Amino acid sequence: MDKLAILGGTPIRKDYLPYGRQNIDEEDIKVIVDTLKSDYLTTGPKVKEFEEKIAKYVGAKYAVALSNGTAALHAACYAAGIGEGDEVITTPLTFAASANCVLYLGGTPVFADIDPKTYNIDVEDIERKITDKTKAIIPVDYTGQAVDLDKIMELAKKYNLIVIEDSAHAIGTEYKDKKVGSIADMTEFSFHPVKHITTGEGGVITTNDKDLYEKLILFRTHGITRDSDLMTDNNQGSWYYEQLDLGFNYRITDFQCALGISQLNKLDDFIHRRRELVNIYNDKLSKMDGVITPYESKDSNSSWHLYVIQLELEKFNGDRKEIFEALKAENIGVNVHYIPVHLHPYYKKLGYEKGLCPVAERVYEGIITLPLHPSMKNEDLDDVIMALEKVLDYYRK
Repeated sequence: MDKLAILGGTPIRKDYLPYGRQNIDEEDIKVIVDTLKSDYLTTGPKVKEFEEKIAKYVGAKYAVALSNGTAALHAACYAAGIGEGDEVITTPLTFAASANCVLYLGGTPVFADIDPKTYNIDVEDIERKITDKTKAIIPVDYTGQAVDLDKIMELAKKYNLIVIEDSAHAIGTEYKDKKVGSIADMTEFSFHPVKHITTGEGGVITTNDKDLYEKLILFRTHGITRDSDLMTDNNQGSWYYEQLDLGFNYRITDFQCALGISQLNKLDDFIHRRRELVNIYNDKLSKMDGVITPYESKDSNSSWHLYVIQLELEKFNGDRKEIFEALKAENIGVNVHYIPVHLHPYYKKLGYEKGLCPVAERVYEGIITLPLHPSMKNEDLDDVIMALEKVLDYYRK
């Protein structure tokens, strides 16, 4: 067996393979340049066009584009009326923004544990965590797999709660043959460079509720409106506007949305390639002792933002850290998604403790994210498999 690179051996790859990356072509560059040469740089016609195309793609009535995914979650919590004393239930196995957005408005995140197979939020534990202070649920489509939306929406109806689906990982994902983005009260998507499509930074909220839509629009632009139907004084000139609430400057630019439109035209091809790569991963890794491949519910057709394996650490002499660093030394850009939110020092200062979500904590100890993006070639995937075999064989008991 070749010597591990971390011990001085030759790496499997000469160049580093990142776990995720944007896929930008000449067409994308051209539309950005064309927009930069136009009359609009910030909010203009491309923003509206992007919103309309996103709404049509997911099957929602409305879409509101914002400066990033976190801003979109913040706006959704505002539109949901989250405030001091309100509790919002979410998952710990997510990026911190899924919970931080609740804190921004004075609410309290409540963490329900995860399902040990899907790694999505456990619906039964959601119901156990509901109190008379609960106002909303923020389920996360982890790695791109849809949460059990039917059960979550039933719970929301039963307890009069709002559902904000965090689909930062899941544009293009289908739940029971219907795209996410059209089912929950509000759905958030992210367009960070490692996501399915990118606007550099950017996010969007989709909804079928006109009242929520109007609140989102208001929040995005300082709480200011020029809509005569919303203003208190309609007898002023065309220059007139009113601030109706305390909003933020969460606007997205026209050239970002021009890129988003171009990327959206390629989204289905990107997803097709991601699914091809996942099928190869599943086929090869299902035969590898000590590796658990991702489980996918029959109700979800994932668009696969991330490919996360679980190591059966009892079968290895090394721990996850040693295996992780050894893979990176082979120039494989592995990552870990995510550190459970309640284990971060900031959340510990707020009173959250280890042991709160034992399944999420156990899963976290053994997960590793492998590279997955549509620009990957089959040969790149083969390098990942070879590196994984090399490293795991070294550490295997």
